[in-house]
Amino acid sequence: MKAIAAYLLAVLGGNESPSVADVTAILASVGVDADEQLEKVVAELNGKNVEDIIAEGMTKLASVPAGGAAAAAPAAGAAASAGASAAAPEAAKEEEKEESDEDMGFGLFD
Repeated sequence: MKAIAAYLLAVLGGNESPSVADVTAILASVGVDADEQLEKVVAELNGKNVEDIIAEGMTKLASVPAGGAAAAAPAAGAAASAGASAAAPEAAKEEEKEESDEDMGFGLFD
């Protein structure tokens, strides 16, 4: 991921075809060592338009099912009803507690 991010930063900076050295310099500027995947990333992206690659990836992501919203709705309803009944005893407990001045204004490590 960091190699791809550095490659995209180089492209945003105006370098349409960054080399391994360009990407390594970006990574080194933030104290990150380049790994063995950097050469593969640069080789795969060399000569390709980054905007086209991103657009193609977005169309592929649109077809990925993102289920879970239907299952979350009944669970949220059950949690809300359970939370309402549990909220009343908690409120009573909070009212019973009083502030304690046992530390007398001093912290443990002061």
